[in-house]
Amino acid sequence: FFFFFFFSAKNTKQQHHHTQLLTHNHSRYTAYTTHLHFTMIRKSIALLALVVASADAFKFMSNWQPPKILTDEQKVKMADMEERFGDKKLVVITGCSSGLGRQTVKNLLATNKYHVVGAVRDVEKMEAVAEIEEFDMDNFQIMECELNSFESVEKFCNELEEYQLGKPIDRLLCNAGVYQPSLPYAKWSVDGHEQTMQINFLSHFLMVSKLIDRMRDAPDPRVVMVGSVTGNDNTVGGGGVYPIADLKNLDGFKAGFNNPVAMADGYGFIGAKAYKDSKLSLMMMSNFLHAKYNKNTGIAFSSIYPGCIAETPLFREKRAWFRKYFPIFMKYITGGYVGVEEAGQRLFQVAHDPRCSKSGVYWSWNGGPREGRGAAALEKSGQISGGGGAGGGWDSIYENDQSDKVNNLELCVDLFKTATDITGAQWPDAKTFTSPCPTLTVISTISENMIAREELKRMAERPGFNADGTPIKLGKRRKAALIADKVIVKGVLGNTVGRVGKVAGRLLLGKVPETATTGSFQEEKPLEEEQNATPPSIAEIEITQPPTKTIDIVNQGDKSALEEEIFDQVFANGKKSDHSSKEKEWKVDVEEKELATAS
Repeated sequence: FFFFFFFSAKNTKQQHHHTQLLTHNHSRYTAYTTHLHFTMIRKSIALLALVVASADAFKFMSNWQPPKILTDEQKVKMADMEERFGDKKLVVITGCSSGLGRQTVKNLLATNKYHVVGAVRDVEKMEAVAEIEEFDMDNFQIMECELNSFESVEKFCNELEEYQLGKPIDRLLCNAGVYQPSLPYAKWSVDGHEQTMQINFLSHFLMVSKLIDRMRDAPDPRVVMVGSVTGNDNTVGGGGVYPIADLKNLDGFKAGFNNPVAMADGYGFIGAKAYKDSKLSLMMMSNFLHAKYNKNTGIAFSSIYPGCIAETPLFREKRAWFRKYFPIFMKYITGGYVGVEEAGQRLFQVAHDPRCSKSGVYWSWNGGPREGRGAAALEKSGQISGGGGAGGGWDSIYENDQSDKVNNLELCVDLFKTATDITGAQWPDAKTFTSPCPTLTVISTISENMIAREELKRMAERPGFNADGTPIKLGKRRKAALIADKVIVKGVLGNTVGRVGKVAGRLLLGKVPETATTGSFQEEKPLEEEQNATPPSIAEIEITQPPTKTIDIVNQGDKSALEEEIFDQVFANGKKSDHSSKEKEWKVDVEEKELATAS
């Protein structure tokens, strides 16, 4: 209709113009207008067919909304948002006062295309760094966020919402991390959880759950989690050096992960393993969130390994000799060394490069040749294959493979559930796009109660069971709904409108084909035999007993529930009435212990 009226309006103007020119020749004018209308119809049909034939069909209508009348307050807020952000993208990054995060912010601000919010533990330190690096403070906002505390994470998210002024978040970079390999014992967070796992994984998990809804309206939203080669046991760095990242069955998480439980698997604490397990958890969760939310939110979830940054504050808790010789070892022996500046360019690339808008990817870089690598470098035209090494440039990025542990879907589901319980995260429903067709909305509303009523009857004959094998008990409200259905639908309507409907249905639809009713390889067993094979308690469910001509009313409360249900089904289309039973102008005549049903 939109296209029809569009071309109608357009062609009306054309008709008015040509009427003046063609009035002297009525026959020519009639032929012209006929041709014009046919042309209009063909265009409308062609455009409509083009829309319907597309893969997304009417998905373009999903964001259609009626015109909004803005209040003065809303107008002021929009003006403030425009003044604060302009046309820049909004980026949130954790842990940017040093190392990888610091260099990433430096690169983001250098483009003059981003407004960056830095979530840091030490605000004063961040202010000093921003002054040293000469950050553009018009486009850089510092906010406190202590990842050792879930309360602090929630406070940060609330303050960020006020700061956004309604602007959606374009990028969320989960970068902050700690590494405590030398500790012989665990250190605990404010919430009583092992620090490494809470800072690196759990707090970021909570943060994503709170910010995901504020990213939906961004044109190209991305959530990037900084992983590590040590979390992938399909590499030398992850699978050849003890301890190995392994969450096992998540017994520690399932037990609540509270002090003194220091490891996700529930076993003894090792500082290096806690770090590796946290990075494994981040990469697993990136894959899970991609599967759960990417299609219905448009958010791209990915993880990266920027390389081994051997000279970074991440190793500040290692011994002095390690901090001195580890960079030399990585630079000249393994070739896996990456400077902090180059690593910052890599995280920036995943946030900035249009190629990195792909979701469900683990990004890595092929390091370039170094002195002493010789033949291997020459054979590959200067490219050393393998994630992490320095060099290679912007185009050396590639989609890396992940280990079976990272791709363990069943364990990902358990990780999501247990981490949700530990953090108290509240995730939005993963709803897919539904047609905005008003007819579908009306039909769904009308059929909703009928479907619920029919399903209730189906479950009454063969009740379902709980996870522990015990039968599901029907509450008083659901029993009353069944009773009301028998009285109204089967009793009154079934013998009047229902009977006419059945006859009309047989006349219109005809008999059911014999092939549809035959072909079963076994006769259906009597219900009594099946009940004997089920747990004895199933026979105790009142609703499974054969229907009788009387209904027991235990007390006045049950009687009121029955009356309310019948009223709802007759007068309110199955929806619960807002009025109390005392205000209703009708009454079901019942005796103290019995109500006669319609036969």
